[in-house]
Amino acid sequence: MRHVTQALLAGAGILETKGDDDDPVAVVTKALGDLTKSVGDQTKSLDDRLKAIETKAADDGKKLTDRLDKIEAKAKRPGGSDKQDDPDAEVVRKSFGTYLRLGNQTPVEDIKALTVSSDPQAGYLAPAEMSTEFIKDLVEFSPIRSYASVRTTGATSVKYPKRTGITNAQWEGELEESEESDISFGLTEVEIHKLTTFVDISNELLADSAGQAEQEVRLALAEDFGQKEAVAFVNGSGVKQPAGLMSDTGILHTVNGHATNLSADKLIDLMYALPAAYRNASGAAWALNGTTLAAVRKLKDGQNNYLWQPSYQVGQPETILGKPVIEMVDMPDIADGAFPIIYGDFSAYRIVDRLALSVLSDPYTQARKGVTRIHATRRTGGRVLQTARFRKLKTATS
Repeated sequence: MRHVTQALLAGAGILETKGDDDDPVAVVTKALGDLTKSVGDQTKSLDDRLKAIETKAADDGKKLTDRLDKIEAKAKRPGGSDKQDDPDAEVVRKSFGTYLRLGNQTPVEDIKALTVSSDPQAGYLAPAEMSTEFIKDLVEFSPIRSYASVRTTGATSVKYPKRTGITNAQWEGELEESEESDISFGLTEVEIHKLTTFVDISNELLADSAGQAEQEVRLALAEDFGQKEAVAFVNGSGVKQPAGLMSDTGILHTVNGHATNLSADKLIDLMYALPAAYRNASGAAWALNGTTLAAVRKLKDGQNNYLWQPSYQVGQPETILGKPVIEMVDMPDIADGAFPIIYGDFSAYRIVDRLALSVLSDPYTQARKGVTRIHATRRTGGRVLQTARFRKLKTATS
């Protein structure tokens, strides 16, 4: 019995031994009670440790979740960055706020701060703006319409009666019979010609551009028609187009004496070859292109003074030999046998308009193709009424 008790006590971790005289049942009962208490204490200690571990794991998980939420929220913000203390970034933010408030009135310093970014460094600060301004090439044309005489008509042509001579009066003595004079008349006709074209433009482009595309088409048509008619008024052949100023064979000329080098003396000869009434008319002026103009500006008189006189007053034109200068891009360049300069009274060139530029928008004819066709038509004519009011310079030796 002693050995059994020792074994039970040893299993329970109790080293105390009892004698043979002790009650064995009491000894076993006491040993079992001590063993149960020891196991209970160990179980409670284990539960406490498990609860502590679970609590710590929950706290750590919550902290991790909160941190990830903050990182995600920051990443979703425009321009999110950890560099909150970056002075350059703060300057850019303030400049952008100023731009949003003031627009085009933003100070130059803030504009410069907003343009330091580049595409390789994650793009520009603000998105690109789609401007309504179109970039287009310059369309040059001669301003002859501004100096010529212009009228309108409702007919297909205008005829001008022309007197080609005067009477021939004679000095006669007393009782002598007077002699008959002959006088001749003619007719000068200005025919009306048609300039026309059309443009097809998609309905989608018209809708997406909010009318800007159609406006640009109309502007392009106006520039094209203005250029084409100006070319005709200067160099037109008269066949299906106006008869140009430089194409009129009735205008006399002065020979320059050299094929390429302009002569100042010949310009004076040319000017004074016209009658005084035409030479000094209010509409009298020189016409030449920019290249010829550069050559003329270098000409000097015998006292080494430039023939060209710049304008010293707003609204007053520059002059050659005291007369205004009209720069016409359609005049020919200096070349052997060319006529690069003309002088005269430009009111003697008559322009007759039958129909101003008419633009017709047709959304029906090409509707199946999703296209609107824009038609443009111009009806006008022109020619020299009096050739004696003009004189040209011919760059040639004879």
